[in-house]
Amino acid sequence: MIKSINEAAAAPNLNNGLKQPVVLSGDSVKLLTERIGDEYTAHYFYNSAANWCAGAGYKKAAAFFTQETANELAHAQKLQKYLVDWNVLPVIPKVETHSDFGNLPEIIERAYKLEFDLYQMYVKNSQALFASDLATFDFLQEFRTIQTESVAEYSDLLNALQLIDIDKRLDLLHFEELYLG
Repeated sequence: MIKSINEAAAAPNLNNGLKQPVVLSGDSVKLLTERIGDEYTAHYFYNSAANWCAGAGYKKAAAFFTQETANELAHAQKLQKYLVDWNVLPVIPKVETHSDFGNLPEIIERAYKLEFDLYQMYVKNSQALFASDLATFDFLQEFRTIQTESVAEYSDLLNALQLIDIDKRLDLLHFEELYLG
């Protein structure tokens, strides 16, 4: 049987004298599994955004959100690899795979909320794990940095939208060219 970090330290060697591998605590696994779900939610959100933008004629925005889709998938895969490296078989939670949009500013506004919420969850999880699982706390540093950068990027996009009349298509096309191209 695979043991958690604390159990493994106290456990005798079994299985013909071979030491049993250590796994992350249930709390760490739970938090990371939730973040995997969040990263897949973001992946599918950006995929829907890319599709909507391509269909609406925002080709540069479609390419921008396609790259975001790839980034979010890479984040989910990195979290899964970390679990596997700690002898845990990841469970991928069910997530919403489609989003509907009305316009480009709405996508950016919702993306900002998604990124900010994910930033807050990584910070909250890091705080919870600091005392009990320093290795996972250290691992999450990269995700806190990524989320900080994403929040800043979408904050800049929201600020730029304040400079235009979002009801004028020409203004939106200029915004797309300048900020998403």
